[in-house]
Amino acid sequence: MMILKTIKEVRELVRQWKKEGLSVGYVPTMGALHEGHQSLMERAVLENDRVIASIFVNPTQFGPNEDFDAYPRNLEKDYALCKKVGVHAVFAPEAEELYFPDRSAVVHISGLTEVLCGSKRLGHFDGVCLVVAKFLHIIHPDRAYFGQKDAQQVAVIKRMVRDLNFDVEIVSCPIIREEDGLAKSSRNLYLSQEEREAALVLSKSLEIAKNALDKGERNASILKAAMLSCIIQEPFAKIDYVEIVDGESLESIHGEITDSILIPLAVYIGKTRLIDNITYEI
Repeated sequence: MMILKTIKEVRELVRQWKKEGLSVGYVPTMGALHEGHQSLMERAVLENDRVIASIFVNPTQFGPNEDFDAYPRNLEKDYALCKKVGVHAVFAPEAEELYFPDRSAVVHISGLTEVLCGSKRLGHFDGVCLVVAKFLHIIHPDRAYFGQKDAQQVAVIKRMVRDLNFDVEIVSCPIIREEDGLAKSSRNLYLSQEEREAALVLSKSLEIAKNALDKGERNASILKAAMLSCIIQEPFAKIDYVEIVDGESLESIHGEITDSILIPLAVYIGKTRLIDNITYEI
């Protein structure tokens, strides 16, 4: 497995792969890799001749009071996991390699980024879109793999790729969970033992909604009320948002559910903000 630090190295390598007629899969990460990332890389290895992963804690997607400096970093452990699953190259640049000091470019996807996490983390998705656009432009993969845990991010990236005519297939992969249902996340490392137990309220509330849907409930307000009732009983939990939205447009649904939906939520457990979601096909 090769570890690359510069854009020039990546472009030369991918150019050689393409010259040999090999398909290229790409997995973007911010490191602190866990089984969720592993599942993305394993699928990419299965579906492509060559796979490149990026490890980059992107400063442009963090707000001024967010956890950029504290975000977990363990490059050696991350490299070992990438090698174990068969990734062929890792691109781990410094910020100075990607961003000019006087950079001016912005990638903004309107509509989809003003709701849910976007309404709480102003500018977050502009940073996500900018760095993903850069990586896609540098690597030119045939497929890029994203986890469904951040369903809004997947929707935004798909819209960006469509609107800007990127020649890449965006592959959304299922959420990987702990045995007790907690969605795998690098931020789970921040949780104390008590907070870790409290965090189960996210998946429990989603299970309540799913069970109600399975039994025929189609009123979005009733489903949302049941989820909120579950979460507020947990002392460590502070609700950021709980929504029921259209899976593609991310528009809120308040009345009767007639089509496929996404149920996303964001909850603070202590000081740690966690997200989770389910999709449901009607």
